Amino acid sequence: MKLGVFLPSYLLPGQERHHAEELRRFAAHAEELGFESLFITDHLLTARRFYRVSWTEPLMTLAHAAAVTSKIKLGTSILVLPTHNPVVLAKEIATLQHLSGGRFIYGIGTGWYAPEFESTGGTIQQRGRRTDEVLEASMQLLRAPNQSFGGEYHKFAGITVEPLTTVPPVWVAGGRQLAHSASPEQPTMDARVLQRICRWDGWIARPTSPPQQIVQDMAEIDGELERQGTSRARKNFTVAHENFLWLTETTKRDDAIAEQQAKMLAVVSDERPWDYIEAVYLTGTIDEVQRKIQERIDVGVEELFLHTMTADLSQLDLFAKHLLEPFRVKA
Repeated sequence: MKLGVFLPSYLLPGQERHHAEELRRFAAHAEELGFESLFITDHLLTARRFYRVSWTEPLMTLAHAAAVTSKIKLGTSILVLPTHNPVVLAKEIATLQHLSGGRFIYGIGTGWYAPEFESTGGTIQQRGRRTDEVLEASMQLLRAPNQSFGGEYHKFAGITVEPLTTVPPVWVAGGRQLAHSASPEQPTMDARVLQRICRWDGWIARPTSPPQQIVQDMAEIDGELERQGTSRARKNFTVAHENFLWLTETTKRDDAIAEQQAKMLAVVSDERPWDYIEAVYLTGTIDEVQRKIQERIDVGVEELFLHTMTADLSQLDLFAKHLLEPFRVKA
């Protein structure tokens, strides 16, 4: 398993002043410790429903991290494509690829927060179609010069976006999640999402999708790829998963849970109750967390990237000691 971490791009109240410096230190230390990747979240607007925090713009923040690193991969999990213009986005990605030496992973999804779509000229009902248009159009522009595109929402003719360097892999998010009445999505694999996943280079399983649901989604992905006459192996297709973790070395489970609850609920809202968060996120003692990660490896997760909940470098050290090194040995 390849292990990455999320850049703590969220703004914790009262800690904004040193945030830029903290991001630089965090990115450099993650690379120094040997993590595979730095991922980042995209929220155009402040969305208090599931989070208590706001987030910096993802591609600008990845460029900030690229300036203090040289080899760690830089990914989005995920870019909310319906809120983006494909030409502007292609320019931003091309620039990031140029400045970082081709380290970007283009993780995408449809998003869920209706005001973000409405504030950028769309609707939540259009998000799937807009996602496919933005993705196809931006990838055309990243592959070659003199491109034309005629979609329902975006059109251009004979344009070139430079610098043209390495074309990034596309990983598509979506699929099942543990059902809850507060969830904005149905706990199913939508047929259009399945088609989108199988069209590109990888899949990011939801953080709210436990291992048994990842298995169900992978069966559908494998079935669709087989119907298309290919397979994950032939496509060099990556199975990835995002999750949340605060790691503590206490051996008392109740103490570990209390510490994790305090740290997680500083970022994640209580829209869904703690027992739901415990069921989907990585909580408990180190032994429990390692077991939960092994369960995800056993069902086929190849790349895992984790939110550390703060920019505290000691969390990176604990992740390296108890997760990066042990699972690297097992691999």
